Amino acid sequence: MRTVCVTGGCGFIGSHLVEALVEKGCTVKVLDNLSTGRKENIAHLDVELYEGDIRDPDEVVRALHGVDTIFHLAAQISVPASIEDPLTTEEINVRGTLNVLEAAKLHNVSTVVFASSAAVYGDSPECPKRLDMIPQPVSPYAITKLAGEYYVAMYQRLCGIRGVSARFFNVFGERQDPSSGYAAAVPAFISRALKGDPLTIFGDGEQTRDFIYVKDLVAYLIALAEEGEGLYNIGYGTYITINQLARTIISLCGTEASIVYTNPRPGDVRYSYADVDRITSLSVPLIGFEEGLQRTIEWFSTQEDPLHPRG
Repeated sequence: MRTVCVTGGCGFIGSHLVEALVEKGCTVKVLDNLSTGRKENIAHLDVELYEGDIRDPDEVVRALHGVDTIFHLAAQISVPASIEDPLTTEEINVRGTLNVLEAAKLHNVSTVVFASSAAVYGDSPECPKRLDMIPQPVSPYAITKLAGEYYVAMYQRLCGIRGVSARFFNVFGERQDPSSGYAAAVPAFISRALKGDPLTIFGDGEQTRDFIYVKDLVAYLIALAEEGEGLYNIGYGTYITINQLARTIISLCGTEASIVYTNPRPGDVRYSYADVDRITSLSVPLIGFEEGLQRTIEWFSTQEDPLHPRG
């Protein structure tokens, strides 16, 4: 990789990826419409920011000129929002992805790394989630991510663009917005626990998740851009219940915050953790869940208002 573009590079995951790519010595372009991303997340970095929307093919073509690798993270990421407005979700996540792939073909880009989601597996109780399982998406968000995977594979087959689709499990870390549409249990719990406020759990809290620290996910993405091809799960291959997560965070924050329960959210899956046999073959050094969670709590504790953190 020499010159790369990160779509959605001002967002939570994208900004950590941009930071790591700059540290690696890459020339980095960022395409972001700043609808949820923040300029301040990358203000300390020497990068070229294009304020544009992936739904605008001209903006995408302009941003991708001279690029050899694309990390396509820009998306509408909220499951509830996708259910409320599936048409906009389709426009951003499918049409936007097609715009990126068409521009990649135009500019002879060598590699596209696409941010997919574990949501494509749906609500099957079978775990771990294996790459050979038949997808059963239960939300417009998940359907659009699955469509993106198919398009990435098609452009590899027809146009010779090396394609990687990475199914993210539950990512957490510094700079994550507690109010994000992304299933942001970790920052929501931390921000409220630090203030001693009640933690809200949707459903009974016995749903399982495979939480992965953002810097570990980024390390995997960079390795995939260098040597990956095809489909991967990105998680740790372990799980924790939401109840266990809440109690762990309250303990680490050292407060007496309580836990309250409310109705499950539509479209949420109940059981999820990754089969990581393929991704762990890359031998990427990892920070791990426990250390990542401690770092995240420490970062939130430095924010004036943990419920509304800044970059």
